[in-house]
Amino acid sequence: MYLRSPEHLNFTASLTCSNGSQIVASASIQLTGLSNWTKIELQLLAQGTCRSSRLELTTLNRGIIWLDQVSLMPSDTHKGHGFRKELISMLLDLRPRFLRFPGGCFVEGEWLINAFRWKEIIGPWEQRPGHFGDVWHYWTDDGLGYYEFLQLAEDLDATPIWVVNIGISHHDKINISDIAPLVEDILDSLEFAKGSAESKWGSVRASMGHPEPFLVKYVALGNEDCVFSFYREHYLEFYTAIKEAYPDIQIISNCVGSRVRLDHPADLYDFHIYKNSTWVFLNKTMFDNVPRTGPKVFVSEYAVVEEKPGDGGNGNLVASLAEAAFLTGLEKNSDIVQMASYAPLFVNDNDRTWMPDAIVFNSWQQYGTPSYWMQTFFRESSGALIHPITINSSYSQQLAASAVTWQDSKISFLRVKIVNFGPVAVNLTISASGLEASVNSARSTVTVLTSSNPLDGNSFSRPKKVAPVMSELPNAAEEMQALLVPYSLTSFDLALDV
Repeated sequence: MYLRSPEHLNFTASLTCSNGSQIVASASIQLTGLSNWTKIELQLLAQGTCRSSRLELTTLNRGIIWLDQVSLMPSDTHKGHGFRKELISMLLDLRPRFLRFPGGCFVEGEWLINAFRWKEIIGPWEQRPGHFGDVWHYWTDDGLGYYEFLQLAEDLDATPIWVVNIGISHHDKINISDIAPLVEDILDSLEFAKGSAESKWGSVRASMGHPEPFLVKYVALGNEDCVFSFYREHYLEFYTAIKEAYPDIQIISNCVGSRVRLDHPADLYDFHIYKNSTWVFLNKTMFDNVPRTGPKVFVSEYAVVEEKPGDGGNGNLVASLAEAAFLTGLEKNSDIVQMASYAPLFVNDNDRTWMPDAIVFNSWQQYGTPSYWMQTFFRESSGALIHPITINSSYSQQLAASAVTWQDSKISFLRVKIVNFGPVAVNLTISASGLEASVNSARSTVTVLTSSNPLDGNSFSRPKKVAPVMSELPNAAEEMQALLVPYSLTSFDLALDV
């Protein structure tokens, strides 16, 4: 915290149970001569547990005390970079290959005055002015800023995807004649991330503790801005400048090129989908017939949302199954679909402005929604090879499937993922030909995500009510019979002898 006071202070910081019955931790300090703002750090060592404790700052002195930048943080965070270990552990379990930041509408703002500005959120935290996130209606102190996002991507061994504002908000814009300073600002942001420690902005990064450049390979120009007629004019100003300065960077357009070819250059185009579960399931073949030349597809935001009661809710089983079916379609079209990410990733249960989300947390606990667990079925897909399979069933209309071969440190697997999006159990035959090795049934497994009610979800009290269950697969073979329970995602992992 920062303190300023003309008084002599006898000051105590404590963690106290909300009912006042227990002081969990406290630390005291005596201070004088604080006519200027002074940074004070105190370590609070807990002597007990109280999940509803609060931070109390008290003094025995009567007088005037100014307080600012009060922050209570755990001392043990992921790699010492401020992120809660248990939350990052859940993220690491998904094996993310990229991190898109700082998100979607947060980049633009309802008005440009509240847009994300990277230069105001680097350097010492207490010098960051903060801003109002007017799309989601909360104030942010921007302690999580551009540098911290780059650092998090590096800590996750994930590629950073930098989403930038190109002078467009939901309700206003910068005139194209005045766009040059903003273009220069974005070039400065890339120098901050990629420049040498001797460059102007690279030296700022180095002074913050990271002399080596960050591996920024992708820049998305705007977010959902193609709806504006002036988007292309703005886009081209940034595209040309970035490609000239950094020809290695891949540029992502907001305009969808699946039906009509883009009228501007791009390496990828951004695709968002928020629909009901039936729509998402039925559109699993969406990219089967799109052009195979031109920009690749980046499905940067996908999720089932509640368009009718019970459809998506806070994140339930049926939503995750529709999303899984959609992902099997993306997997089979991975020659054109380069990346995909569920959105949003995290939500604080005390301030839920959007539902559903993948990971829900509060000050001391967390859980994954069924959509989170669904994604674990696809975490080995990056770098895997699509393998052709045949599925024979009289209920094919309610099924979606894909198969890949992948390898862990010792064993190769054929993974067959099948979604049963219907209310009845399904008998089927799975046939796989052309395998490079025989199937080892002793090492093969089957994993199922299901529940007794398709609208079931998870909660703090029952964090794994809907979660994958793994068992042995003694009948594993190149051709085998299987039974899919109603409303389920099943993964058959057939171990291959090599």
